[in-house]
Amino acid sequence: MVEMAFRESETVELKKSTSELKEAVVSMAAMLNKHGKGKVYFGVRNDGTVIGQGVSDSTLRDISKAISDNIEPKIYPEIREFEVNGKTCIEVEFSGSEIPYFAFGRAYIRVGTEKRQISPAELRRFITGQNRGLWEKQLSGKTTKDADMKIIQGYMQKANEAKRIPHKFTDVRSTLNKLHALKGEKLLNAGQVLFCDDNNLEVQAAVFAGTDKLTFLDIQKFTGNIFGLLERSESYIKEHMNWRADLSGGRRVEVPEIPVRALTEALVNSLCHRDYANPKGNEIAIFKDRIEIYNPGQFPEEVKIENYIGGKERSILRNPIIAHALFLSRDIEEWGSGLKRIHDECKASNVKVEFETLKTGSLVTFRRKEEAPQEKGVEKGVEKGVERLSGTELKIIELIKQQPTISKQGIMGKGSLSKKTVEYNIQKLKSKGLLRRVGPDKGGHWEIIGGGGA
Repeated sequence: MVEMAFRESETVELKKSTSELKEAVVSMAAMLNKHGKGKVYFGVRNDGTVIGQGVSDSTLRDISKAISDNIEPKIYPEIREFEVNGKTCIEVEFSGSEIPYFAFGRAYIRVGTEKRQISPAELRRFITGQNRGLWEKQLSGKTTKDADMKIIQGYMQKANEAKRIPHKFTDVRSTLNKLHALKGEKLLNAGQVLFCDDNNLEVQAAVFAGTDKLTFLDIQKFTGNIFGLLERSESYIKEHMNWRADLSGGRRVEVPEIPVRALTEALVNSLCHRDYANPKGNEIAIFKDRIEIYNPGQFPEEVKIENYIGGKERSILRNPIIAHALFLSRDIEEWGSGLKRIHDECKASNVKVEFETLKTGSLVTFRRKEEAPQEKGVEKGVEKGVERLSGTELKIIELIKQQPTISKQGIMGKGSLSKKTVEYNIQKLKSKGLLRRVGPDKGGHWEIIGGGGA
């Protein structure tokens, strides 16, 4: 005989008998969706009074069948009978982690001691919320031997210098464990994209001639770990956007058309908060009038983008392990401040930035400023014209300064540039009156007009 006191809660449901079996099944699904576990007692009124439950040979089988037939995904509860004050009752104890659960084809959620049906829109948000962090916690199939030790050691140094944790990262294994990126010898998916070059992560970057994708001047595909992709993506944008020279402070300062800090923040966000279960890659598209950074992961539906920009909302992390690692290394400055930081940096530089949720992900668009008319002529020279040169144009000028006889093929090799990119940018430099070819293709040389004051 068992002495027990019964009381309903978010994880306990009381039923006077199995005549309320259907309601009990619905309550079980609601508790699973809220807490992943629960108990149902038959033979107890909802006020806690024990009245007992008749139990025949088929009673326990009927309960088991009702649960098996009507709750999806399947669960396997423990069903047992016991006595309280000489009265027979039944306890059903259950648990499950394959959220969401459906009872009779509908999803329910536990609210106090009641159950409420989840609407289709709520269900979409619910599934998204429950799946946050799920992908990154799965085993990747990679071991510590597959990780790039130099990347991990560099990360340890950055994180220790950032001093965002009370202890230091002292060795590779303890670092991976402290980042929750390791299980035994196996890296989790989070550890793989952070520290392994062999993964499915990629960024596609392209420069287009106009304002659409009809004609591209250059296209690249970057693969590797998050930190390597961040570095290569940032370098790519820097090389293909415009810079101007500020001489007002007594020394030459190169000023980008779009704040580098805003671009870096957008790139970090795009890799930190992307949907890694989505096979589509990240994208960088540089047009004549704008730069787009695409991320295959939507902004959370339950929060308005304006609230992020205004600092009224904090981050809802899709990948908390990855986000935490980037926070400790100071690649992320503060939780939930990314969009606000991008907005504020652009506002201070008078650059228009737009945030957009697409069906397949999210997009950050930086509007480029129109180039000022170039001052042409030998007397103006490079010192005037260079104020509106792109990073790629500056790279070509520097290579030519070092070797005036360099061929286009040589510029392609030393500058890591495609043939189309080299030809396009040389033509731009010529049209600006900053570069000319003296002599034939073979045996001739390049001449930077104005003495090469860049």
